[in-house]
Amino acid sequence: MSMENCVFCKIIAGEMPAKFVYQDDLIVAFPDIKPSAPVHILIVPKKHTESLKTTSEEDQVLLGKMLLIAGKIAKDLGISESGFKVVINNGPDAGQLVKHLHFHLLGGWAKNEGRVTI
Repeated sequence: MSMENCVFCKIIAGEMPAKFVYQDDLIVAFPDIKPSAPVHILIVPKKHTESLKTTSEEDQVLLGKMLLIAGKIAKDLGISESGFKVVINNGPDAGQLVKHLHFHLLGGWAKNEGRVTI
């Protein structure tokens, strides 16, 4: 998928709507339109890269910041104490639907509700 056809690139460029819960010079975060949990936020780098397989050592700071932002958003949304997950789907067999690297921040479940233990 080219950057011109990438839905996340269009959101980042303001060509498609999204309600950002976080934004800085490297990253945006917004709710998933088809949530898999009571809280389901997508954490997306502004730099277009398809998945972890297309990252390089140059992306270390970006990837680390994405994880730190996941923790910050979890705290801001009140799910850090009860628990949350950060998931990265890489490739179609892993469930990646948009070919732009992104982290799924999932949480907000009631005790023992809707959780998968890995």
